[in-house]
Amino acid sequence: MVLLLTFFMLTATFVKEEPIQVQTPGSVSEIKIPEKNLLTIFVNPQGQVYMNLDSEPNMRALLDQMESTNALSGLSPEQKSAFANCPTFGHPLNLMKSWLSPENSGKRNDLLHQPNAGIPCDSTNDELKIWVQAARDALGDEMRIAIKADATTTYAVIKKVMDSLRSIHENRYNLITNLKGADD
Repeated sequence: MVLLLTFFMLTATFVKEEPIQVQTPGSVSEIKIPEKNLLTIFVNPQGQVYMNLDSEPNMRALLDQMESTNALSGLSPEQKSAFANCPTFGHPLNLMKSWLSPENSGKRNDLLHQPNAGIPCDSTNDELKIWVQAARDALGDEMRIAIKADATTTYAVIKKVMDSLRSIHENRYNLITNLKGADD
């Protein structure tokens, strides 16, 4: 019995806790989302956009790519470590340094209650495509993209996210939904 328990403990994969809770719409598709090299874009009911990557090394690679393109620079080693360990991020680039500062360590996981939260993805300031392009450059063609939006999020907001992806020729992505039963 102990051997079986040990086996499950050693082979189990842990899922990151998502600080952004969304109620996904239902669908009948049974396509599985990959567990590795996954960039997830979250959209909450208010239309705010957040992102995460599946592992700390991928988060570090993304940050290194953002620094190499000067999209995000001047971070201290503590801020880089904080970014790599964040379950989800989502602030405009000009606020990332202050969000990652040690003074804000207690507030990092509470993105929903921060007034400036959300990665801009509108026609005048499309930072989402900067983040996604940096992730693609850092992780290569093996990276998959998934969009997880709340069922009450308006189509206009989802269209902005998809337009942002389309503008950088990211035309393959998954929409995360709940599986509907046959009688739903």
